[in-house]
Amino acid sequence: MKSRLVAGSAAALLAIIGVILVFAYAQGADQRAVQNLAPVDVLMVKAPIPAGTPVEAMKNSVTAQQLPASAVPATALHTLGDSTGKVAAVDLVPGEPLVSDRLIAPEALKSSGDVKVPAGLQEVSFQLEPQRVVGGRLVPGERVGIFISMANGALESKPDKETTELTIHKVLVTAVQRAPEAATTNQPTPAPTAGSPTADPKDTALPTGSLLLTVAVSDIDASKIVFASEFAKIWLSKEPSDAQENGPRIIQRSEIYK
Repeated sequence: MKSRLVAGSAAALLAIIGVILVFAYAQGADQRAVQNLAPVDVLMVKAPIPAGTPVEAMKNSVTAQQLPASAVPATALHTLGDSTGKVAAVDLVPGEPLVSDRLIAPEALKSSGDVKVPAGLQEVSFQLEPQRVVGGRLVPGERVGIFISMANGALESKPDKETTELTIHKVLVTAVQRAPEAATTNQPTPAPTAGSPTADPKDTALPTGSLLLTVAVSDIDASKIVFASEFAKIWLSKEPSDAQENGPRIIQRSEIYK
């Protein structure tokens, strides 16, 4: 009888130890999963930061977070100390890493009213997703190249062919506005689990929300932009005034590998 009690007690003790070990393993799984991806500490935006906000006022709007090195942009900031005296160039939204590209000197910050429209040009606006706007890293006063892609009809000789062309060069950006962030339910983001294909922190590192761009162009180019916004697709490049122009070239499928 006594031996059975001892055996039963031992079994119960082993069961308790087993539960504790399983719990400890589960608690450490997320940390081990991140550690296996060479984590680095970066500053993430946790609350909206309007354009023009000084770095010194961002302390309560950012938080340090570990991300896999492969998911961290090269210009991501690890501390605010090295950026003292700068301001946000554009509106910063929660979920994106704080990168040096988005911080500029106060005197460099321009609003739509600060950029003078050259004589003879007119302003026109169009809306694009961040990946079509150099990752959303444009500020007023910069110049862009405007690519227009059409599924068909661009070439009279080949009306059924897809085409892309850098149609308008070195266009002056006079204003950049970010669409309001979609409402959230304030639910906490689930922690990544080991082996989970949906736990990639890169998903939260991307900019969100569409961007409304206003540019200064001629009347003819304004018509091209409006048409492309209505019936085609637009992509932008950051094209400074000294960027090379190698002549107009329409890209088709047969041109891609040349």
